Amino acid sequence: MRHSFTYAIAIALLGGAALAQSDSNSAPNPYREDTGWAKHGAGRNFGSTPGLAIDRDGKSLWVFDRCGGNGCEGSNIDPVTKYDSTGKVVTTFGAKMFVRPHGVYVDSEGNVWVSDGVGIAPKNGKPGLGQTVTKLSSEGKVLMTLGTPGVTGEDATHFNAPSDILVAPNGDIFVADGHGEKTNARIVKFDRSGKFIKAWGKEGTGPGEFNEPHGLAMDSQGRLFVADRANNRLQIFDQDGKFLAEWKQFGRPSGVAIDKNDVIYVADSQSGEKENPGFKQGIRVGSAKDGKVTAFIPETKDLGSLEATAYDDAGNIYAGYTGAMNLRRFVKK
Repeated sequence: MRHSFTYAIAIALLGGAALAQSDSNSAPNPYREDTGWAKHGAGRNFGSTPGLAIDRDGKSLWVFDRCGGNGCEGSNIDPVTKYDSTGKVVTTFGAKMFVRPHGVYVDSEGNVWVSDGVGIAPKNGKPGLGQTVTKLSSEGKVLMTLGTPGVTGEDATHFNAPSDILVAPNGDIFVADGHGEKTNARIVKFDRSGKFIKAWGKEGTGPGEFNEPHGLAMDSQGRLFVADRANNRLQIFDQDGKFLAEWKQFGRPSGVAIDKNDVIYVADSQSGEKENPGFKQGIRVGSAKDGKVTAFIPETKDLGSLEATAYDDAGNIYAGYTGAMNLRRFVKK
């Protein structure tokens, strides 16, 4: 049995490596920027924008940004914004609730889940803030908090730099917990009520190990895709944490999204001569079924750190930038 499992892993690794040899930088770009699609409209600029998610209506876009800058500590600005399909701001909320916004996910009931990757410890009788995953209603009411606000750890009730969240069709909650050096490197699973089920992973480069588990997505088969960024790969698991495959052809992934047709969208914000040579930054589009890259939207010189991506039912693709502090939409040519 052990030999069969080892062989399966070897095949999965070799398959990913073989696919990675194809030049995904040369895939066609059938998209153009929809210039001026959205302005914030709430009296401020965009901030560092690592969190994008399409609403359950398939049209509206939820954005989780860092309060018009690179953090929300001391800010009175709402970091959660919802846009309609025309780019108009519909609602904002979340002021003074978060330290350093990161991931956002919208579940089938329309609830908005967000991760806060930096903590402010409890002090002088004041509660802590950050190092949490929060479930919010679409109006901004707190419905659930996972983690202990302001306190880091690596157990059932603590996180250290949670980067992203995903809610499975059965309600189970997955958290990508970690953001590089001196943080965690694991996936944590809870049931729909927030009860801890299990965690898997540790820092490393092998199957089931992580170095910056930065994004999560799930395909129609229920497979969990993890953007294992600093390892230059996507890792694929079943929902119990069994390793299935790794793919390197999508570059150095920061953000990952998969639509109902199993089209996969991967944001690469760091590839270059220093990190992941041979790949360029941008958004790669392909198939979650066979891993083939079918389109590539290259990064432009005036923007940097394209960390987040999302899609809508009309076929538009969205890009969130941390370094450039911006939000863009791409439409079919």
